[in-house]
Amino acid sequence: MYMVIGWLLAMIGQPLMRFFQKYVRIGKKWQASKSVAASLTLLTYFIVLGVLFVAFVPLVLEQAENLTYVDRSDITEALNVPLSQANNWLKENGMVADSLSNQDLLGKVVGVEKLDTQEAGQNIFGAFTSIVSFAGNFMIALFSIIFITFFLLRDKNLLTNFAVSILPTRYEEKIREAVEDITEMLSRYFTGILTQISIITIFVYLGLTLLGVKNALLIALFAALINVIPYLGPIIGAAFGVLITISSNLDISFYSEMLPLLGKVVFVFGCMQLLDNFILQPFIFSNSVKAHPLEIFLIILIGAQLAGIPGMILAIPTYTVVRVIAKIFLSKYRIVKGITQNMDLDEVD
Repeated sequence: MYMVIGWLLAMIGQPLMRFFQKYVRIGKKWQASKSVAASLTLLTYFIVLGVLFVAFVPLVLEQAENLTYVDRSDITEALNVPLSQANNWLKENGMVADSLSNQDLLGKVVGVEKLDTQEAGQNIFGAFTSIVSFAGNFMIALFSIIFITFFLLRDKNLLTNFAVSILPTRYEEKIREAVEDITEMLSRYFTGILTQISIITIFVYLGLTLLGVKNALLIALFAALINVIPYLGPIIGAAFGVLITISSNLDISFYSEMLPLLGKVVFVFGCMQLLDNFILQPFIFSNSVKAHPLEIFLIILIGAQLAGIPGMILAIPTYTVVRVIAKIFLSKYRIVKGITQNMDLDEVD
């Protein structure tokens, strides 16, 4: 897993590597070496993560603190009228035998039978041990990923040379071609994903801010990150935005103020989806994956069946790798020609 993460970070960082090697100079003689460029690329990663941490974590902590002071009875009271109407509608349509209390109905909506919960006692020693264990594992993982990423950035042919060394000599040319094409296509794909996340964050943040929605940055960051999950991500992001909006405005009237506010949230997410579906995703797929939209849809469904949400996220990169390997090693088969005919990197802008 560390190798895979390091490889992905190295692929994403290749444009930065080229930039630093070309433009970082001192005088006319000194130019950034591969080691210096790799170090600057890793430093850029840390700066970006630091900015996200400073911007995102305080908002999460603030919202979590606000939720600790929320009385569930306030939620029930704020939603009393719409819950009563929903309860009556369910009874009239035979979906429930008897009318439920608003509190019980709200409990069923959030997936629990009762909203009242008892606080379980915590084992201080066990919690401390878990924290220390997590911190140790995290530091080992962080150091390993940084170490691997640095050397893969400095020598982008490292994995290629390793693959060539363990496989028969007669496949050397094809192996080098396959690894080069895979690296190039996935580098473009993940760079496109980062661009997509950045644009969605800015778009949703500005839209919600202009419409007067609280916690716009928190909602925008979450929506952009969760949007990486195909098809389900936008729904989860919109639901999160609605939930945060409700929890932040329990003191306002539901029909006169809350509904228009939720309408603004839904409107912004609807516009975001139009932007993503018709501009961002076609750009990303046309410049990296080079696959038909129906292919992408079917591959994502297969990924979801095999491994759930992680499978949906990894479906497109995995399919890209398989297509490149099939194109180079199995090009004589008709079906392979059919699914790889648009994969010429020379045609990618």
